[in-house]
Amino acid sequence: QVQLVESGGGLVQPGGSLRLSCAASGSIFSINVMGWYRQAPGKQRALVATITSRGSTDYADSVKGRFTISRDNAKNTVYLQMNTLKPEDTAVYYCNAAVRSRWYENDNIYWGQGTQVTVSS
Repeated sequence: QVQLVESGGGLVQPGGSLRLSCAASGSIFSINVMGWYRQAPGKQRALVATITSRGSTDYADSVKGRFTISRDNAKNTVYLQMNTLKPEDTAVYYCNAAVRSRWYENDNIYWGQGTQVTVSS
């Protein structure tokens, strides 16, 4: 089994910054894509950013130029640096990882429990 544990959420004023972290642990042979998603009240969960094991990244248009995703493969951890935050960034943020537990198995998708980010004055 694999666990993803997020940290770093909280309350921040518009224009401020936050850094989210998500550490994977458990039965891990390799991790392919890692990502961040968010779900605002009354809305569906939506992609924020993804990063491959080689460092290729992809972002939602709404966060390009403000958010940066990165990962530390040695620590099985993915980060999301969020700058110039706006009230519309308020949501529960979830991390996601495609994990292979044994070399001969396919990847399985795991989710973290979510961390609340609130942008308000």
